[in-house]
Amino acid sequence: MKKGDLKKLFSIPVIVAALGYFVDIYDLLLFSIVRIPSLRGLGVPDAQLFDKGEFLLQVQMGGLLVGGIIWGIMGDKRGRLSVLFGSILLYSLANIANGFVTSVDQYAFFRFIAGIGLAGELGAGITLVAEVLPTRLRGYGTTLVATVGLLGAVLANVIAKNFDWQIAYFIGGGLGLLLLIARVSVFESGMFLTLKEQTIERGNFLSLFTNFGRFKRFMNCILIGLPIWFTIGILITFSPEFSAEIGVLEPIIAGDAVMFSYLGLAAGDMSSGLLSQWFRSRKKIVFIFILITLGFILLYLFPPITTKVFFYLTCFCLGFGIGYWALFVTIAAEQFGTNLRSTVATTVPNFIRGTVVPLTFAFKFLREDTGIIIGALIVGSITIVIALLSLRSLSETFGRELDFVEE
Repeated sequence: MKKGDLKKLFSIPVIVAALGYFVDIYDLLLFSIVRIPSLRGLGVPDAQLFDKGEFLLQVQMGGLLVGGIIWGIMGDKRGRLSVLFGSILLYSLANIANGFVTSVDQYAFFRFIAGIGLAGELGAGITLVAEVLPTRLRGYGTTLVATVGLLGAVLANVIAKNFDWQIAYFIGGGLGLLLLIARVSVFESGMFLTLKEQTIERGNFLSLFTNFGRFKRFMNCILIGLPIWFTIGILITFSPEFSAEIGVLEPIIAGDAVMFSYLGLAAGDMSSGLLSQWFRSRKKIVFIFILITLGFILLYLFPPITTKVFFYLTCFCLGFGIGYWALFVTIAAEQFGTNLRSTVATTVPNFIRGTVVPLTFAFKFLREDTGIIIGALIVGSITIVIALLSLRSLSETFGRELDFVEE
């Protein structure tokens, strides 16, 4: 690094984006952590915990899909900061409301609203950081945001262990509202301000579908992330059920599985981000991490050791394998011009989160005939193949200057 680079890397926009993603992950993963105690608290019988949990997860991810489009368009039309402020206000209030629900229907409604709010944080943060940092520091900045942010899952698990599930939601909402105060000092992207003065159309979501080359880039950016949310949305979220099926005798707590997987994800994001800088390539490193993910999926489903410690270790390894999350979002931001960058960088991670809905449907369909282990193996293998084919079609974006627009 050159002299002064550390000061730029740890500038206020980067720090605030990292803290925003930290709170975002806390609130996003909190449901997976408190799924069982919260549903039991609402009177759901144990026999229905799996199905009701699947339903609520799908509702939350549906909110992320809707919110991804709304916030992405707003980020290109009104600016990156408008999304950072609006999204965190919405999901903070929605998560506070989650602590007051008394029925599954109310729970579903507020998880949907929270999903909409949570959709804006990462894409807007990554876009802002990518545009305010010099090209040589861009990869380090997005890696820092993702690594710090993913540790929010650890805090969510600690809070959930020490407080009732309602209090855990209140704390998450309170942290978000506190973050709004810190955001007052953040400045807008210079690239966006320059673009705003021009008469170029911004944030036209439909334009992603009117040009085949642009549509292909957009879809490939989404599909390279399929293994990430298969792992989080199915293998980790339903870890108590998987552990029982593979013969782990000691009870597995979903919150601990989430925590260990996100510690692995943070380590993987840091490693993949640094490796991409050192090897000057995004694609090569993502390719390696997708293959690593495949290996750990097999280890998770067919473990040679069925102890509690080994299961949690495997959760950590799974997290490390899918630790190309920051690269995945960075690649999406770097593929498109300034007038569509926020739209893409915000919709892509939320569309891939939203794929949990069809993935869980496919998993549910298959497990009825094959069992949950083989069903998960089939769905997981398909996500790996699709991700590798999509990655092959994308161009390398390392070192690309971002001051351009989509015609």
